[in-house]
Amino acid sequence: MLSLPPLSLYVHIPWCLKKCPYCDFNSHQAATTIPEQDYVDTLINDLKADLPWVQGRKLESIFFGGGTPSLFSGTAIGTILNTAEQLIGFDPAIEITLEANPGTVEQNKFADFHSAGVNRLSIGVQSFNDQQLQRLGRIHDGTEALKAIDTARAVGFNNFNIDLMHGLPAQTMAQAQADIELAVQSGAQHISWYQLTIEPNTEFYSRPPSLPSDERLADIQQVGNQTLQQAGFHQYEVSAFAVDGQRSKHNMNYWQFGDYLGIGAGAHGKVTLPERNQVLRTNKTRQPNDYLSRNDSLVAQQQTIDNDQMAIEFMMNGLRLRDGIPMAYFPKRTGLPMTKVQTQVEELQRDGLMAIDEHRYRATELGYQFLNTLLQRF
Repeated sequence: MLSLPPLSLYVHIPWCLKKCPYCDFNSHQAATTIPEQDYVDTLINDLKADLPWVQGRKLESIFFGGGTPSLFSGTAIGTILNTAEQLIGFDPAIEITLEANPGTVEQNKFADFHSAGVNRLSIGVQSFNDQQLQRLGRIHDGTEALKAIDTARAVGFNNFNIDLMHGLPAQTMAQAQADIELAVQSGAQHISWYQLTIEPNTEFYSRPPSLPSDERLADIQQVGNQTLQQAGFHQYEVSAFAVDGQRSKHNMNYWQFGDYLGIGAGAHGKVTLPERNQVLRTNKTRQPNDYLSRNDSLVAQQQTIDNDQMAIEFMMNGLRLRDGIPMAYFPKRTGLPMTKVQTQVEELQRDGLMAIDEHRYRATELGYQFLNTLLQRF
């Protein structure tokens, strides 16, 4: 039987100063001015329309993603947070994350974001190497990245994430190692370290750069994981590393098949409706101008997840976690009996790819190395 999981809120701010050649997110290069106030007003209307899906819960996390949310003012972010707290309410230990670029203009707002109620920054460094940053189309350099981290700490952020990519165009082992070591030395509590992938509908897809060989990629991955582990960072998800007690609450809720409201242009949401025995996926109008001009519902699509897909999505999310996901979550968060996945689980156990430890589904060390293969079995 379905029961209500924890609730989070995702807020999408779609504008960037420049579209990066690898980015396939719903982001748009900003014009001379951004319609900040109009967008905040529309976000609030969007949130009000989603209130029936709250069902008495308080928000356990909020994540401002983009685009580049740090282009907005601290006042705008504060208005959104104050409204969310008034309309829904916050858990006392709520985590509120805002993605920020290291550029000087955004750095000047870090104190305002902190005062507005943001208690966690996610700083989009990607690399500290100036040559690599130019190849990635970033508008900051390595010095600005380090300064942004110092600024974040100085204004009171004692919890921040650094986004870091590897497998960059022509990247050497030494360059990748230097990036990891600088991130570790910066005082970050959380590092998102992930491989550059070439996605459709990006500039890199049309004009692919020369990427490192598979052998070098494997070496970079191995050495990077070792460096992070030796520095006290535990890999708790495929690309997420954290010191003790600093796992991202917001992302943990995604991976544990929790609920989240999604507001903003193109934002996605997932909501559980126990009385109807349904789990819904939602997404909002994608283009910013269309989103701002809609006078009726901002929902572009709303669909029920069918039983087969529900089982797959639960496992695809939960098995990304190093220590897996409680078995008891499966019936509570999918509404399905555990027999729905019993055959696949037993086969994967026999093949050494999956284990059940302390009533948790998890991938074995071998299964984690071949996670895509494991997930395809569902």
